Amino acid sequence: MAENKIVSLQNARVKQVVALQQKSAERRKQGLFVVEGIRELQHCLEAGFTINSIFFCPELTDANPLPQLSENIAAYEVSPEVYEKMAYRGTTEGVIAIVQARQLRLRDLQLKKQPLLMVLESVEKPGNLGAILRSADAAGADAVIVCDPLTDLYNPNLIRSSIGAIFSVPCVACSSDDCINYLKLNNIKILTAQLQDSKLYYDTDMTCGTAIIMGTESTGLTEVWRQAADAHIRIPMLGQLDSLNVSVSAAILLYEAVRQRNN
Repeated sequence: MAENKIVSLQNARVKQVVALQQKSAERRKQGLFVVEGIRELQHCLEAGFTINSIFFCPELTDANPLPQLSENIAAYEVSPEVYEKMAYRGTTEGVIAIVQARQLRLRDLQLKKQPLLMVLESVEKPGNLGAILRSADAAGADAVIVCDPLTDLYNPNLIRSSIGAIFSVPCVACSSDDCINYLKLNNIKILTAQLQDSKLYYDTDMTCGTAIIMGTESTGLTEVWRQAADAHIRIPMLGQLDSLNVSVSAAILLYEAVRQRNN
């Protein structure tokens, strides 16, 4: 790696990183996004993403050796002040990378014989999507499909909250109609999580090809998914509240599929 030192806050590369961190439109325009932290960067490399350039602050990386990188990747040493300007969060071990985005499509997914998919309609909060990706990774789900998304898949909050699962779990953004057609074409059972006209989740077979569909916490799923469903499922609520955080619900349902498949 060729090393160059950046000490000016007005450097064009510093401004590029800041823009990519803050603006989804800039990420889409450039086809790039930002990864912070050694662990996240390692997951990114293991998933085969292409690193555009890397920035490191020696004062923060001494105890955290950088991952092995190709010699042709541009590397820049930055001062603590510059790193503070670039970093979206403070505790990222002094490493920031610009990475080429990857846009998976439904047809790119490689599914096993009885796939397990998590489908999210109009997910609102990047932190929730990141947490769901972690659960999907832990449960061995084949993919997470985000329908009609309200956040982009390379939002820095999403990357942080997923702790790298955005790289280890195939994640596709598409319309609800395209997703429904894909699931039906591949004979994957559609289970919608909803309170109305539903039965308890553990009374529903999830050993076949299964897609668990979840909506927003505020409004739930739209009618298009309710009508497309093969079954409606719910988690019992025994207290005074009528819902769980969407990421908690997703983890419960994913692990019910794991339980059934391992019995």
